Amino acid sequence: MALVKYSKSSPYATTGTYGGFLDMRVDRPISKLATDTRYQIDRVYHHRPDMLAYDLYQDPALWWVFAERNPNTLKDPLFDFATGVIIYLPTKETLIKDLGL
Repeated sequence: MALVKYSKSSPYATTGTYGGFLDMRVDRPISKLATDTRYQIDRVYHHRPDMLAYDLYQDPALWWVFAERNPNTLKDPLFDFATGVIIYLPTKETLIKDLGL
């Protein structure tokens, strides 16, 4: 399998790959709790949920958690993850409980 190279204008241009492909989204329920943080996506994370997942949870593979927690806002987990969009961020403790991390 050849490694895909994205154009410099693609939001995937600097995305890391996992064995030659982007990691897949896994549908798993994430609790909606009062401890979740309301967050406006900063430009540094524009189309990069993997980077925010790394900064919050030290694991870029948890990028799909944001779409799972915000299904009405992030219908497309990458392209809807845009500067200025407001989402809710689950705590790391919630992920430990819900996902068994």
